[in-house]
Amino acid sequence: MSYLNATAILEHALPHTSDTYWNQFDTVSKYNVHLNYFERLWMAWYAYIGNDVLATGIMSFMMHELVYFGRSLPWMIIDRIPYFNKYKIQNQKIPTAAEQWQCAKLVLISHFTVELPQIWLFHPMAQFFGLGTEVPFPPVYKMAYQIAIFFVLEDTWHYWMHRAFHWGPLYKAVHKIHHQYSAPFGLAAEYASPIEVMSLGFGTVGIPIVWCAITKDLHILTMYIWIVLRLFQAIDAHSGYEFPWSLHHFLPFWAGAEHHDVHHEKFIGNYSSSFRWWDYVLDTEAGAEASKRRREKKLAKARKAQ
Repeated sequence: MSYLNATAILEHALPHTSDTYWNQFDTVSKYNVHLNYFERLWMAWYAYIGNDVLATGIMSFMMHELVYFGRSLPWMIIDRIPYFNKYKIQNQKIPTAAEQWQCAKLVLISHFTVELPQIWLFHPMAQFFGLGTEVPFPPVYKMAYQIAIFFVLEDTWHYWMHRAFHWGPLYKAVHKIHHQYSAPFGLAAEYASPIEVMSLGFGTVGIPIVWCAITKDLHILTMYIWIVLRLFQAIDAHSGYEFPWSLHHFLPFWAGAEHHDVHHEKFIGNYSSSFRWWDYVLDTEAGAEASKRRREKKLAKARKAQ
């Protein structure tokens, strides 16, 4: 086969190879002056790739990898700086470089073997349920209230699934891998078995899809922002650090690292992901303060019974 024939076949299969991304951006900008800069970047990306499934798949996977490892990196650096040890919740258990690398390898394997195939199927599934990929983007207020709803629904799903995974047989068969580290660190947020990744991951990806199927009103950008915020929350909750400026000091119902670190240390209780209310209402809080409250309640009941 000649070089020219091979090039023609390649250009037919992947139309973007015959042009550059920035040429596409210039063309889009010329004929879509009503769009903002980010919307033109977005439109040019889909025009450049020339295949919506491929464009969404590449963008989704790269976003996940950049955010996950990009957000984990600061915690890896902090672990190597002695000054921050005073903020470490379990400060006698600093992860070694070898532990971090071992964790990173398993997470990468999971990303490529478990998550990548699902990400590849995301666009056709999303289109089937009516997820929008078009421009212009939805207004900020709409994205904000939808993301707030996803946080609440995901937290509920996570609480019950996570609590189920602590049932004896499921813990041994599935969840035990995630509890390899009794003092968690950022990279360990997705250190888990494939079954757990898919089950708990439904709360992050599946719930917005169900929302879209019911309401027919969800844009993929809203979902991307939601996933980025959820990744930040999960990684920060596994960081193992409690600062005076940690979010739960300002939002008492927020879970955060202090809440989840106790779960890893005690291996029970504190099952929620983002908020504290399910653990509070259902009396599954862990830690010294929760134990103290339970003792005080028992004493109060005993006095009342006398």
